Amino acid sequence: MNERIHIGAAAKASGVSAKMIRHYESVGLFAQPARSEAGYRRYGDKEIGTLRFIRRARDLGFSIEQIRALLGLWQDRRRPSRLVKALAEAHIAELDAKIAEVQAMKATLAHLVHCCRGDERPECPIIASLESAAMAAPKAHDAHAGLRRGMPRTPAAAPAGAARRSR
Repeated sequence: MNERIHIGAAAKASGVSAKMIRHYESVGLFAQPARSEAGYRRYGDKEIGTLRFIRRARDLGFSIEQIRALLGLWQDRRRPSRLVKALAEAHIAELDAKIAEVQAMKATLAHLVHCCRGDERPECPIIASLESAAMAAPKAHDAHAGLRRGMPRTPAAAPAGAARRSR
């Protein structure tokens, strides 16, 4: 495809939406391509290849900053592969942490579902657990405010343990 194509065709060829292409350009992940005399973006093989690289990295869950680093490593043909491996291993550790967090949420919810009779009575441990969180809203709000200020958040396991005690 040696010709230069517009953003819609580039989106189709790369699997990255036009909106995301513009976003990647705006955050400096993807350089703005040459423009036509009418001011339209024009993409060639190199840009399409880069967009496909970004899409694959996003499919694997890499963050924008990690993709920025990967792009730099990809473009540096003299790079040591240990740098790429280290970045991927760090991402695996992040994925493992997310998996553990989702598994804890699932276990808590499964426990609450198991404890719920699911009958005509209004008593429900699922609602009781959600209600206890709602009643603790001022503390939860303070915890979220702490996150914005860079303070550590409470462990994710705390809600799961609290739910187990609410049989």
